[in-house]
Amino acid sequence: MERFNHFLYGFIPGLIMPVLFMWVYLNRLYPADLSFVETLKQLYPGIILGKLLLLSTMPNLLLVFVFYKSDSFKIATGVLLGGMPYFISSIFML
Repeated sequence: MERFNHFLYGFIPGLIMPVLFMWVYLNRLYPADLSFVETLKQLYPGIILGKLLLLSTMPNLLLVFVFYKSDSFKIATGVLLGGMPYFISSIFML
């Protein structure tokens, strides 16, 4: 298990997973027929995008919990630090 306890194995999914979750959420639950980028442009001036960013980081926290319980601390740290830009930008947008 020590072989897979690397920071980058958690950092890359930590950066990608919120964007994928946001894409799935907007495609399934947002009632517009716009593309993903157009929907983000439409949501940008409001507070809704900050709340959406905060919601999209929740799968990262679940991943941190799973890696922490399996004693992969560097991977959990990578996932948490990969989600930090989303946490910080969502706080400034609220």
